[in-house]
Amino acid sequence: MKRRDFLATAAATTAAGLLSGCNESNRQAIDYSKHPGKKSVADKNVNVNYNKKVKINLATSWPAHFPIMGTGVDEFAQNVKRASGGSLEIKIHAKNTLIPALAVFDATSSGQIDAFHSGPYYWKGKNSAFSLFSGIPFGMTAEEINSWMLYGNGMKLWRKLYARYNLHPLMGGNTNIQMGGWFRKPIRSLADMQGLKMRIPGLGGETFAKMGVNPILLPAGEIYTSLERGVIDATEWVGPALDMKMGFYKVAPYYYSGWHEPGSILELTFNKPRWAKLGSEHQAIIEMASSQMNLNMTSQFHYENTKALTLLKEKGIKIYNFPDDVNAAGKKAVREVLGELSAKNPDFKEVSDDIKSFLSEAEVYSKASLHHYLNIREG
Repeated sequence: MKRRDFLATAAATTAAGLLSGCNESNRQAIDYSKHPGKKSVADKNVNVNYNKKVKINLATSWPAHFPIMGTGVDEFAQNVKRASGGSLEIKIHAKNTLIPALAVFDATSSGQIDAFHSGPYYWKGKNSAFSLFSGIPFGMTAEEINSWMLYGNGMKLWRKLYARYNLHPLMGGNTNIQMGGWFRKPIRSLADMQGLKMRIPGLGGETFAKMGVNPILLPAGEIYTSLERGVIDATEWVGPALDMKMGFYKVAPYYYSGWHEPGSILELTFNKPRWAKLGSEHQAIIEMASSQMNLNMTSQFHYENTKALTLLKEKGIKIYNFPDDVNAAGKKAVREVLGELSAKNPDFKEVSDDIKSFLSEAEVYSKASLHHYLNIREG
């Protein structure tokens, strides 16, 4: 959708929201005696955020204006302000400026801030089921995740679990399929994975651990130096666009395609009471702008990765595939991880089972359509 179309849609929906009214805490009735020319029979029951400014403090887990993820949130805030006629302002606080990068969940839950932008798998310590919303090794693609979230049970399950923490989540982007990572030495068989020190989070990290890898969590600023000095042997990050900016190819030249995060959701999550106090028209504007951010960010990742991969190849970087025994071990390992976590946590089992049920149907269609088409196109 073009920006002009977005604004037109937002304006139309805002008008609909005005006609249906909004929360008293964020609206005031027009005093027609002070606004000549606005009074009419049809207008007498209209309530709007007239000269009422609402400000939302949103903290992120990314540096200020970080490519794609950070700039996507910047654009989201701009769209909200324009569509609301300036009555709703999203004030963005980059990581560590107001709230530490990985403290945004707790800060929003407690009401210290109004909202945050981050990734659900960072909060698996709160509930292991949260990691499932970020994606599963050998699991759903970005398109399949959107389908499950918007038309399956995904959003309903996500909001049910987050409500326990006073939170109301919206989709806020998707990295699309991520690459398997950068390695200092080539991986010729599963034996080469044994004891490997690798920066990798989430369910991917737990799956790799089952395969003999030693998963390590590191902040972004320490990854390159750790690779260069041999503190770690490998790292996954996102994809060519962001990986190239990190310069990993200079110290770990073996780049592998991946399966640990075939689609990874980013979240735009609000303090639930704060969300409930927003006027219905402001809620509608935020929902539309977040949907636009989700679409734009997913598409931009695809576009930027395409361009960056060409540049990497020009630098002599080759793309490798993991050996068959590594892939087989990965599939076995993820089944074990999902089974063990399901046995420990009913929430994890509920979400995992729903994903399996959805994916069993989605796979049939994906194989008959996209998979078939790509094979023909490549032939």
